[in-house]
Amino acid sequence: MADQRIDRLGKLMVEYSVDVQPGQVIEISGGANASVLLQSVYKHVLKRGGYPVLRPTLPGTTELMFAHGNDDQLQYLSPIDTWAIENADGLIRVMSETNTRSLTGVDPSRQQLAQKARGELRKTMLQRAGSGELAWVLTLFPTEAYAQDAEMSLAEYEDFVYGAGLLDDPDPVARWREISVEQQRLCDWLSSRNEIRVKAEGTDFTVQVGGRTWINADGQHNFPDGEIFTGPIENSANGHVSFTFPSTMNGRSVEGIKLEFKDGKVVNASADKNEEYLISTLDTDEGARYLGEFAFGTNNGIQSYTGSTLFDEKIGGTLHMAVGAGYPQTGSKNESSVHWDIILDLRNGSEVHVDGELFSKDGKFVI
Repeated sequence: MADQRIDRLGKLMVEYSVDVQPGQVIEISGGANASVLLQSVYKHVLKRGGYPVLRPTLPGTTELMFAHGNDDQLQYLSPIDTWAIENADGLIRVMSETNTRSLTGVDPSRQQLAQKARGELRKTMLQRAGSGELAWVLTLFPTEAYAQDAEMSLAEYEDFVYGAGLLDDPDPVARWREISVEQQRLCDWLSSRNEIRVKAEGTDFTVQVGGRTWINADGQHNFPDGEIFTGPIENSANGHVSFTFPSTMNGRSVEGIKLEFKDGKVVNASADKNEEYLISTLDTDEGARYLGEFAFGTNNGIQSYTGSTLFDEKIGGTLHMAVGAGYPQTGSKNESSVHWDIILDLRNGSEVHVDGELFSKDGKFVI
């Protein structure tokens, strides 16, 4: 029997996240192993009167490119990718990895070469999204690989994924609209304030956000969702942060990340595992050592680390920062081919003050 939650997810992304309108062109992409979800999305785009453009991918092709592609091939931009970013009205993308560590052995310089080549395309996507021309949403289809990372069985992980998205509820859209109201309250409170100070074990950090826009992430771009975020003033970050959870970029898990900031820039970086990769990524381009995002996780349906940033950055009672590219709609001016979210758990012995007023304690909002 088909899992009803999968069709609810497809319907929700089409009708709520992207809000497909008649005549819109919607690119649908993801691994062929997620065909049941891709077909659900396709069906619901048709029901809304949109034009679905389906682009399934095969597992292992990225590994083949890094194993056999020369530098020119790594930097080649598919005209189909370019067309989708520049012309589609909406993008619905599904992650469905069968091996989340398949790129661990790839030379980081080759990954950065490919990443840099796509920097302008990423910039175009952010600009079109910021202006309202492009709607997009990213989700995850449960696989054995993700379940292994989370140390769960596939059935347990499916329950976790669909539970975090409130897809067990007969009307998940109504639930997400309720969450949106509460998150907007927090955004409104923060919108007129400036300096944020975070104190936790191994962390004493300040950043300024005055004049920037706080975004209510309520399922429009990520699903599941549950965060509020902004683009901090580029030269304002100062202090040191000891991040809690491992963070994965391009198939490499970096553990025990510690960053020191001065006038916005990462001036010292270390890690217990894969430190060299951390530093090489920060050296990708000028913007990679500055913050593009500062955010609080608000999804209390996610309480444990699973190894997937899509979920881990939303853990209720955490915050995360992204080095690299910011989102133009927040007011961020930071540009980079990198956007790397790193997570700090606030739930045990932390205080966050905003303009001197206590905003959260031990990960719980007190305003």
